[in-house]
Amino acid sequence: MRKTLTALALALTAMGFAAPAMAEGKLTISSPQDPGNWDPIDTFLVNWSSVATNLFEGLTYRGPDMVLVPGLATAWDVAEDGKTIRFTLREGVKFHNGEPFNAAAVKFTFDRLLGEVGAAGPQRSNYMVIDSVEVIDDYTVDFHLNAADPVLLTKLAGYGAMIIPPQYYAEVGDEAFNNAPVGTGPFKMTSYEPRIGVKLEANPDYWGGAPRLSEIDYRFITEPATAVAELQAGNVDLVIPPTIPIGMIPTIEANNNLSIVSTPGPTVYALRFNTRDGITADERVRRALIMAVDRQTIVDAILGGQATTIASFQGPASFGFDGDLAEIPFDPAGAQALLAEAGVQPGASVQIDVRGNDATFNEVAQAVSAYLAGVGINATIQPYETNVLLNDIIPQGKTGAMFQQSWGGWTFDYDNTAYSMYHSGEKWNPYDVDPELDAMLEEQRPLTDTLRREELLQSIARYAADRALEMPLYNLNAIYAINNRVKGFVPAPDSRLKLNEVWVE
Repeated sequence: MRKTLTALALALTAMGFAAPAMAEGKLTISSPQDPGNWDPIDTFLVNWSSVATNLFEGLTYRGPDMVLVPGLATAWDVAEDGKTIRFTLREGVKFHNGEPFNAAAVKFTFDRLLGEVGAAGPQRSNYMVIDSVEVIDDYTVDFHLNAADPVLLTKLAGYGAMIIPPQYYAEVGDEAFNNAPVGTGPFKMTSYEPRIGVKLEANPDYWGGAPRLSEIDYRFITEPATAVAELQAGNVDLVIPPTIPIGMIPTIEANNNLSIVSTPGPTVYALRFNTRDGITADERVRRALIMAVDRQTIVDAILGGQATTIASFQGPASFGFDGDLAEIPFDPAGAQALLAEAGVQPGASVQIDVRGNDATFNEVAQAVSAYLAGVGINATIQPYETNVLLNDIIPQGKTGAMFQQSWGGWTFDYDNTAYSMYHSGEKWNPYDVDPELDAMLEEQRPLTDTLRREELLQSIARYAADRALEMPLYNLNAIYAINNRVKGFVPAPDSRLKLNEVWVE
């Protein structure tokens, strides 16, 4: 009747269980942004998780290999209807303040997330499928859901689902917890200076074994040139995404003490189309504009090979990716024929809206403009301040014919992208209304049949590609710069770094 996952051995391997070892040095990391708040329910920032993955843990865990394994839960049973999940909790775990981890802490965490406190933050909506958490005994909890959610177990590995200590929170209150958080992770926070940095020290009592590092010093360095200079001077050991500009990679690689380590990340880039107005309301025109652009040359010449071209608005690591879906080929002659068939005259104009502060994508947009000129389309580039583009221009349907869209859904599940981009009435879909596509998107959401859901997501990707709803460009790598004295480092695609098995020589 139930599907059961019991994988303690796998968990111990994936979570780095080992006998306590001597701590080996200090690691200094350049992080491009101060999250400003360390409460798991108050943030959606990647730079939060780059630090906080070492402080907090969820019931499940997903490491750099992208495999979901037990975390603070050792096993879970999912009911056949998908509406009840029973978690067996890990025993003998303590929070950094000595408070015991147990079922009461899990219930407190989710009651808070789904209650009044959580309502003020950005994470609550990701977990609204949870009706209640029931304590069965000290190390067993039942999650009662109002609908099946096949992505919930992945969501429990990150951000708002991180388990916090109820006694400590009650003692210090919300504001103090924001600045002095306590979790169960391999490191403890010892200091936080806003806009300056964060210091962590090893948690010798960590259930997965004492970390090999004695301390981690995160420095908030917003300017890429400054971060690279500090790396070159030996004052920083690791620079994390998205700091490193493509143009600085050769300089870093020329230093024998430094290396670039990259891995395909969650972020994909596209130029989406206004499907309601102007010449891009015609599917033939949209397809022609895609055919006019040599995206592989853009990846090679502008992005230094640190990306791969894509056929749909997702990367290969995304659940729902279809490796057999072919990209629309670079074919200028075919593009011109389609434009003529659609009645578009040479010299027709389109506007491309971009984020003004994204220097790399502005280069990409210039290249796209040049390719479009080659088939008789005059493309002008309109830069906007990022917040204006994202909060006003796109949602209000005030874009030009094409507009920049990047998306980095950390769940690596195509639903996270496709529903937001294609479903009628969604914020990021100001133009298109397609009942057939809406029905496909809605059908896959509650499915617990993994194979059927994957088939539907692949069908959605093919459908969107057939309608040419965007010009898919590339899946960008997560790029790290590192001093070679750092050992045991594995780049995380989602920048969520757990550093208990890293050491410095």
